[in-house]
Amino acid sequence: MQILINNAISNAKMNPELSQRQASLAQRISTRHKIRMPYELKIVFCKKCKSFIAPGINSRIRLGRTSVK
Repeated sequence: MQILINNAISNAKMNPELSQRQASLAQRISTRHKIRMPYELKIVFCKKCKSFIAPGINSRIRLGRTSVK
């Protein structure tokens, strides 16, 4: 599971479809085998739509109370 997420993060810039597939596969493995995903892996998924969020590639990071950068 962790290997799939790490590969998805590294492939997110070059091949976003592959990274989305790897992340959804990791999530499906955890639900099928009733394995809890660690917090570090859980935060790369959107809470509402369950899509994969690659840090810095398809997400924005807010620094303090300033505008989104």
